This record gives sequence, C-alpha cells and structure tokens, in this order.
Amino acid sequence: MAKPVGPYTPIVKAGPWLVSSGQIGIADGALVDGGLEAQFRQAMENLAALFHSMGASLGDVTKTTVFLTDMNDYAAMNSIYTEAFGNHRPARSAVAVKGLPLGALIEIEASAYIG
Repeated sequence: MAKPVGPYTPIVKAGPWLVSSGQIGIADGALVDGGLEAQFRQAMENLAALFHSMGASLGDVTKTTVFLTDMNDYAAMNSIYTEAFGNHRPARSAVAVKGLPLGALIEIEASAYIG
C-alpha cells in the first residue's frame, strides 16, 4: 500500500462507509513512469489495496471523483476506469484541476458502502 504524501489518513471507516483520500500513481515513494495511463493504473491499484485492507473491494464503491490535470485525457481515463471497475458503475465526477501532488497527472478518491 502506498504511503501518504501528506498528513492525512488514506482511508477512514465511518459507520458502514469507507472513504478514501485521493490516490495518485505512486509506488515506492515516487510517481510511476509511463504518463497518464501508468499513473492511473497504479492509482487504481492503490485504491483497490486500500479497500482490500478494510475488507472491501472496488465492487463496494458507490462514488468516485477523478481529478485530471488535462481534460483531453478524459477518454484515456474512461478506458482504464472501465477496466478497473468492470461492469460495476459507481456514481462519478471528473474535474480538471491546475495541479496535483508530486506533479501527478491524475488522482482518484472513492467512497464505499459496506453495511
């Protein structure tokens, strides 16, 4: 599981809910090489690992927010997102931002219901 890059908790249990902090494509303390695709795949792996650590899976996710530094990456993001979630379709927002931690190109946060 990726170590947080700031003073926050990566995932919190609140009653029957799990709420994750934003996950970027970090492994071994640094962003992975390979641009948006590699970063988003790693971010999804990091997100899945967080939920797994709490006895849940991506299949329990009810809502995600994806942050992109370039909205031109929207189609590429959708392709990787669909691979990761399969037929499961949580509610989602996708927004463009000026910048992300460590210069990441993409970040994802999610909430899951485990009740």
